[in-house]
Amino acid sequence: METNIYTAQAIDDFNAARNRALFSRIQHFINTDRDRLLSFHDVKEILKPKNEVYRGMQIVPIKLIVGSEGRYRDFNKAFLPRRNHLRARWTRVDKAHLENVTLPPIQLYEIGGVYFVRDGNHRVSVARIQGVEQIDAEVTSLSSEINITPQMTTDELTAALIEYEKSIFYEKTCFGELTGFYDLNFTMPGRYDVIYNHILVHKYYLNEGKDEEIPFSDALISWYHNVYQPIAQIIREQWINLNFPGRSTSDLYVWIVKHWDFLKKKYGGYSLREAARDFSTKYGQNRNHIFRFLAFLAGHIGRIFQK
Repeated sequence: METNIYTAQAIDDFNAARNRALFSRIQHFINTDRDRLLSFHDVKEILKPKNEVYRGMQIVPIKLIVGSEGRYRDFNKAFLPRRNHLRARWTRVDKAHLENVTLPPIQLYEIGGVYFVRDGNHRVSVARIQGVEQIDAEVTSLSSEINITPQMTTDELTAALIEYEKSIFYEKTCFGELTGFYDLNFTMPGRYDVIYNHILVHKYYLNEGKDEEIPFSDALISWYHNVYQPIAQIIREQWINLNFPGRSTSDLYVWIVKHWDFLKKKYGGYSLREAARDFSTKYGQNRNHIFRFLAFLAGHIGRIFQK
């Protein structure tokens, strides 16, 4: 009889968990990332950890388990089950919990101060529903310079990484102090390394024919005034930013330089302005509707002043 009671309770628990998952999905229908469990693969792609260390058995706070290696689509941010096909296994685990059956430890990856399930997603989900605060786990840690918070989305993690890279670049090069420009901003990771290499290449050309090697700081200032700023000016003059919504001038600088190099190698004489225009035409969104709207607005304002 007790077994039947526990089975019925487990079924009720799963139904309640599914209803909570559905309600959470409705709550976050505008910003679905807030309801999405983090993918360990996506986080690794963003952070690119270099080292992996086996930590052995640990007691881990449930609230710090924020993602999964393979089942991130099956559960939401709070590890509530999102799919009915999880019912059979979920209720078996919950029934074992209700019967005080000792289950094997789960397996976790730790990175940035939070944890991702390698094996044991259903056990974590049941533990969350039952209000369990800690769980036994076999932990493997991966290196990361970025701290991850439990509510962080992949976009916020990417932004945190970019901000970290920017702080390292500015500190390493004294870029802000030397140029007075603190808005070298990117929307993708890894770009500050690209800029650093651009400065080194510029420094190489500046050193040609000189007896003494010029300081890196001089090359940086020269690159900023003679390479970056002229391209940024072209981007503004051609309104290229309008063709790439959500992207920064620095993003466009990197792409245009790369496109210009490609065009020169393929066709020969291509000016920078031509390369910028070609890049915008080939890869940007159609901005004709923007200009038509601006023209309409200007005409409408003109008619108002004429009256």
